[in-house]
Amino acid sequence: MQINLTGHHIDITDALRDYVDTKFAKLERHFDHINNVHVILKVEKTAQIAEADLHVNGGEIFADAEHEDMYAAIDSLINKLDRQVIKHKEKMNKH
Repeated sequence: MQINLTGHHIDITDALRDYVDTKFAKLERHFDHINNVHVILKVEKTAQIAEADLHVNGGEIFADAEHEDMYAAIDSLINKLDRQVIKHKEKMNKH
């Protein structure tokens, strides 16, 4: 799985990159057909926003999350993606 990490109005530190990599590794354990991930971390006024676009076998999954702390926004994003990935996996298994 390849992760492309982009920052808008924020510097992507090594700690932030490691955090994203660790969290997405958890997603990959649930569903190993994730081909490509594009993560955008951005700051708008006081809001920290994390967005991700997952290219998976059989479609795409998108989610975003907003919080005043970037790490909390990433956690929330992963939780949303996790639910969507599980739902997608169940849909794939029905076919």
